[in-house]
Amino acid sequence: MQPVIPRLYAIIDPAQAIGRSPVDVAAILLAAGVRLIQLRDKRASSGELCASAQRVAAYVRQSKGIFIVNDRADIVCAVDADGVHVGQEDLPVECARSILGRGKWVGYSTHVLEQVREADHSSADYIAFGPVFPTASKENPDAVVGLDGLRAARQATRKRLVAIGGITVQNARAVTEAGADSVAVIRGLLNAPDLGKRAEEFLNALVV
Repeated sequence: MQPVIPRLYAIIDPAQAIGRSPVDVAAILLAAGVRLIQLRDKRASSGELCASAQRVAAYVRQSKGIFIVNDRADIVCAVDADGVHVGQEDLPVECARSILGRGKWVGYSTHVLEQVREADHSSADYIAFGPVFPTASKENPDAVVGLDGLRAARQATRKRLVAIGGITVQNARAVTEAGADSVAVIRGLLNAPDLGKRAEEFLNALVV
């Protein structure tokens, strides 16, 4: 059975959090009603990431949310997070699954339809696809897929589909109408002066 995935998938990247710590960001997001959080920190040491993930995991657990760690299945095990998210150049999906077992989530990033089709036959619980729109969240982003590309991806998989890349409060509804089960947001959330208000705006825009 496919997992139920919240409509808003918040990604915490300390490099884009305008001085807020991951724990502070998580607390604000959870208080606003966010229930799916991924921690992505490419710059932290393993020790720093583990400590940060442990604190964020505790907050998410108290809110009965879902906590995903980017890239690091070992950190997922160490802090008992709910799952890992891996990309095209990270640990392969089936390797992550062998480490975590069936009780944890494994998410997988894709950027072209061929990757979506391959991922559809994997044990991934959900597939992320994008960037849907131009994004500044990555130093070397993949080619923009657009809403038409997202619609094609929806047709290419039966799995939960998470759209990512350049998603804002203004275009979030169009993204879900194109077939996404959830929208992943980084800068659209983290760059807001009032993070809690921005999270509420996203949640309101995504109400079915």
